[in-house]
Amino acid sequence: MATEKKELLNSSKAPEPVGLYPHARRVGNLLFLSGVGPRERGSKNIPGVELDENGNIISYDIEKQCHSVFQNVKYILEDAGSSWDSLVDVTVFLTNMQDDFSTYNRLYAEYFKENQPCRTTVEINKLPTPIAIELKCIATIESPSQS
Repeated sequence: MATEKKELLNSSKAPEPVGLYPHARRVGNLLFLSGVGPRERGSKNIPGVELDENGNIISYDIEKQCHSVFQNVKYILEDAGSSWDSLVDVTVFLTNMQDDFSTYNRLYAEYFKENQPCRTTVEINKLPTPIAIELKCIATIESPSQS
């Protein structure tokens, strides 16, 4: 059985990873994205988040974080040669399902009105940075011979 080429991909627009991992990895015609949060590239700024002097969350705006994380996913997809409409599976991690799900679900429906990938949403206790949402995505991507 032939070994399939695995290509590591990084976006020039999405925030830098917080560990040793790529933004995405292509295997055949599938593109696997690492967890994507709402941070802004080149800074530790998180849209809608107010932190105290110790880096603890004082307040956050889940709507601003949703818009930002969706934009970051788009950046990675586009820089990798895929697109928003090519998403086939999205796993969403929320740190506060009770307070944030309805806003997130409303925005998700707006962003995914045309393309409706499979979706799983789970609540977790904490994410590695002071964010309230993170997405883990899988998309299709055309092979170079099909482009």
